[in-house]
Amino acid sequence: MSDTNTWIDLRSDTVTQPSQAMRAAMAAAEVGDDVYGDDPAVNRLQDFAADLFGYEAGMFAPSGTQTNLIALMTHCGRGDEYLVGQEAHTYKYEGGGAAVLGSIQPQPIANQPDGSLALADIEGYIKPDDMHFARTRLLALENTIGGRVLGQDYIAAATSLAHARGLATHLDGARVCNAAVKNGVSLRDAVKGFDTVSVCLSKGLGAPVGSVLLGPKAFIEQGKRWRKMLGGGMRQAGVIAAAGQHALQYNVQRLAEDHENAADLARGLAEIEVLKVTPPQTNIFWMDLPAAACEPLRKALADAGIRATVGPRMRLVTHLDVSRDDVVKVVAAFKTFFKDWRA
Repeated sequence: MSDTNTWIDLRSDTVTQPSQAMRAAMAAAEVGDDVYGDDPAVNRLQDFAADLFGYEAGMFAPSGTQTNLIALMTHCGRGDEYLVGQEAHTYKYEGGGAAVLGSIQPQPIANQPDGSLALADIEGYIKPDDMHFARTRLLALENTIGGRVLGQDYIAAATSLAHARGLATHLDGARVCNAAVKNGVSLRDAVKGFDTVSVCLSKGLGAPVGSVLLGPKAFIEQGKRWRKMLGGGMRQAGVIAAAGQHALQYNVQRLAEDHENAADLARGLAEIEVLKVTPPQTNIFWMDLPAAACEPLRKALADAGIRATVGPRMRLVTHLDVSRDDVVKVVAAFKTFFKDWRA
């Protein structure tokens, strides 16, 4: 656990603290005005990320919500439509930005248990070329989604289907590095088939802020206009871009540790009879617990120095500030509570 944080925080992988090496990179960053395109650290990050994932160009922005919205607004015009999962972040958790700010109609599709969208559903929801319908322009997928990893064969089939029907493809790859590590593939292979991808630097990779949008050079240049309009044009942003580059250089393969810790935590909690634990694929997993236990459990965990979003359907997330020793402490705290708890 980080020396700067005495809590074991399982709420999200967005809560990580920058390491001393990352802070040193931030302190040493050479900066300029990124709106003018002359911040050296931002430019290095954008070029590095584009090459790492196999795209022509990249754009740094404050958040994944913004890079996703920029992608949607660049792919789609007013009155256009994008196909998206009911559980997808771009549809469910980003304030309806595509509709509110982009005048883009989402066509939500039920996610399958593995997080995918059925190919038949994708095909069936593409609108015909008719003035009565919104124009279907884009298929947006997410990987990982709720901690679940989309298979490489599925991604190839879904993106091929979309392209065959004249649609562009976008990946909300907030945790695509987790997916790549889990699938044992390169980052380039993990995003193969997607015209654009948004990669979050401030989740498991451990940077304090920021995401990159990657795609064709002309697309990224158009996206910069939307970034400016949405308030994402930053000045001496190299200080935070340096953290993002450090994260991509040093923190991708270590995500396997988070996956192992999540698996160990899930196994330990599954030994508690009243908990129904879904085994994790990556660093996120879910479990069901009695509603009556939620409030006293929340207090017991807080007293033990553990932060978690406690509810009848509970998500737990491991990250670089959760150690193996922390996992043992969390399991012990849960077992101590449920040993004495009665409904």
